[in-house]
Amino acid sequence: MNDFNVIELVGTIVTLLLIAVGIAALTKRVKLPFTVALVLVGILLRQLTDHGPEFLGQFITHEISPNVIMFVFLPTLLFESAFNLDVRQLRSNLLAVLVLAIPGLLLSTGIIGVMVWLLTPFDLASSLLLGSILSATDPVAVIAIFRHLGVPERLTILVEGESLLNDATAIVIARILMGVVAGGVLLTPETALASVAGFFTVFVGGAVVGWLAALIFGTVLGRVESDTFIETSLTTILAYMSFFIAEELLHVSGVMATVAAGLTMGSWGRAKISGSVADYIEHFWEYIAGLCNALIFLMVGLRVELAALYDSLHILVWVIAAMLLARAVVIFGLVPLVGLLPKSAPVSRGYQAVMYWGGLRGAIALAIVLSLTDFEYADLFVAIVMGSVLFTLLVQGLTIEALVHRLGLDKPPLAYRVGRAEGLLNAKRRALERIPDLQGGGLFSAPIAERLEQRLGLEIKGLRDDLENLRHRELESIEERQLLFNRAFAAEKTIYYELFTKGQLSERAYRDLCHAVGLEADAMRQGLPMPADPLHFQQDRALRVAFLRLFDKAFGFTGLPERLRLAHVAREYEESWGRYQGCARILDEMETLVLAASAPSGIVAEVIKRYRAWKDTAEQQIDATAEQFPEFVNAMQERLANRLLVHAETEIIEKEARAGSIPGGVRDTVLAELAGEIRDLQGADVARLRIDPMELLRKVPFFGDTSRDEFLRVADKLRQRTVAAGEAVIRQGEQGDSLFLIARGVIRVSRSGEGGEHDLATLIAGDFFGEMALLHREPRTATCRSVTPAALYELRRRDLNDVIGVCPGLKTALEEADRERRRLLAEHDREQGPGGV
Repeated sequence: MNDFNVIELVGTIVTLLLIAVGIAALTKRVKLPFTVALVLVGILLRQLTDHGPEFLGQFITHEISPNVIMFVFLPTLLFESAFNLDVRQLRSNLLAVLVLAIPGLLLSTGIIGVMVWLLTPFDLASSLLLGSILSATDPVAVIAIFRHLGVPERLTILVEGESLLNDATAIVIARILMGVVAGGVLLTPETALASVAGFFTVFVGGAVVGWLAALIFGTVLGRVESDTFIETSLTTILAYMSFFIAEELLHVSGVMATVAAGLTMGSWGRAKISGSVADYIEHFWEYIAGLCNALIFLMVGLRVELAALYDSLHILVWVIAAMLLARAVVIFGLVPLVGLLPKSAPVSRGYQAVMYWGGLRGAIALAIVLSLTDFEYADLFVAIVMGSVLFTLLVQGLTIEALVHRLGLDKPPLAYRVGRAEGLLNAKRRALERIPDLQGGGLFSAPIAERLEQRLGLEIKGLRDDLENLRHRELESIEERQLLFNRAFAAEKTIYYELFTKGQLSERAYRDLCHAVGLEADAMRQGLPMPADPLHFQQDRALRVAFLRLFDKAFGFTGLPERLRLAHVAREYEESWGRYQGCARILDEMETLVLAASAPSGIVAEVIKRYRAWKDTAEQQIDATAEQFPEFVNAMQERLANRLLVHAETEIIEKEARAGSIPGGVRDTVLAELAGEIRDLQGADVARLRIDPMELLRKVPFFGDTSRDEFLRVADKLRQRTVAAGEAVIRQGEQGDSLFLIARGVIRVSRSGEGGEHDLATLIAGDFFGEMALLHREPRTATCRSVTPAALYELRRRDLNDVIGVCPGLKTALEEADRERRRLLAEHDREQGPGGV
């Protein structure tokens, strides 16, 4: 490309951007969707090229290349949508989205293909190809309208989620059918089966590529400290590289790769982005996606040839009819069936109507049809697809807002309206309270103050009346309860994010705390009892213990399993500390959460009671760890204090630099040093959780006569095991070949039967358990579970004789303990009766 062409291209792009800015300003005053206005202006510019000024001709000389749409615009649009999508909401509606994106698109392809085949001159394979091209939805214009109108979030998720996934489906299906058309392959059951297998390989393969790429880039991002250029560049590289690697190198779905990368970075990866950069990255992607959309829709309008559309009108009418019918069958036929499946919420008729009419076509359809080469109907397909896209934009795009209004879906959610009224009421009250202070400062006279007080009084009365009307007419007790809990959950997650960005919580602890809040919110939304301790629910604990046991058998000699256990105990302490801080602040800020104190006192009391219970549970866990591992807790508190000091120093340096007291270069150097200190102070010193074996052996009576050298020989045979509170060390009925000695902590022994689980004994430091299975090679007769975080030492059967050789009293003590515990078990069995155990 010579210099003249480069200058011409740059001038064209700058001019198009200038036009887009003017249209954006115009649509703020005129009720016309921005994307629709872009297309209309593009068509107008196209028509003026023959009769208008000469410079307008440059616009149509730069045609839309399919590669430009696929490799320049598409990764940006997909990544931005996926990055900002609420993954939790998507997961809740994933079944409906997947049904629309895969079976729904296939069904739409078939319906359009068969109708076009029957009503037009096209053969079946070509008709199916056209059906696949026109089945991909592009709701950019619709989503913009949704956000403007405040449409319910679930409806937005359904429409946007379907579009993200069916783009990939449409591209893969179109490529398979292009191969059929170009190669003259017959559609037989064998080729159809091979195509289905190929489709899932490409679809799932793309998702895996994007997920792995996001994990790699996210890990790198986590090592970058507050660098806007590096972090923004890495997310940009991820969007394009995932698409390119999947599409060009691995020949799987680039669309799915970028979507998976965006979803992963938008959920798991958000915690990897520095807090000071997070807002910038969100704004950057919002801008760049808006820029791409503006250029695409302008160029769509510039590409429209009215003469070609007129010549294809006799076919276009049937194609549009087939497209609308296919969309109706998919939405009104498949979506209600999805609502009947287990754990799938039904989609209302109003939602279905908006999803049907909001199924616009756009960039993906144009990219696919423009990529058709050496195809008999290539030019005709371009005209037909262009006409179909224009129909959806100009007819459906211009009427979707009226449909949303008609169905009442533009009405803000009840929670929003109540929150707005309460927020305004609280603000007016505080303003009223400040008038005497402002008047006392001489800012205005007494008559003005009196008029202001009267005006605010009337506004407060009106807001109170509005709030009471809302409560009596629409707000039920269960909704009020959900509203207040949701506010508390949102505030709690904000607190955890603040603690995380300030270095007071590790990334893993932050994720676990947010996950716990999510579990509570899900339980409340589904009407289930909220967990007493969502941080430590049994399913996850059982899986972790099972994994560590297997890992211990394979790699116990390396000490790695124990390091994992120590890290887990440290993380549980950190999470309990974070939960305590979050609950304490929610209780302190309850007045703000309740806003105008207008919520029923019973509901407020329930929220306060629940948060006090969670706070007490966290405090008990903190105290238990502090009691058993005081050195570790002191080290954690010292690290926290140092992190807070370094953050305070950072804020002071930044403030001084803004005031001009410190030169920019000095500021950057000092801030880099402080960031390094913060990194060094993150995490926990798990070495403080390790117990000196000598400390244990001194507590065990049968080691009383051993010398220091003998102590060391015994210690060499013992392996430390650190367990979290509530964790089962041994379980009733399992095989075992180890004895456990308690260094620190409390262990409860229980035995289960038909009558439930019964506690038999409580063991403390210096006690031991597991001797019965060790001596007799029989299954465990009871379950031993830690009450507090505990440090144990494990003695395996193969080392028993060596230890007995050093400490002969051990064998006698084990046999005595064995006899005593058998006696206790026999008494327990007699008390429980024949069916007790």
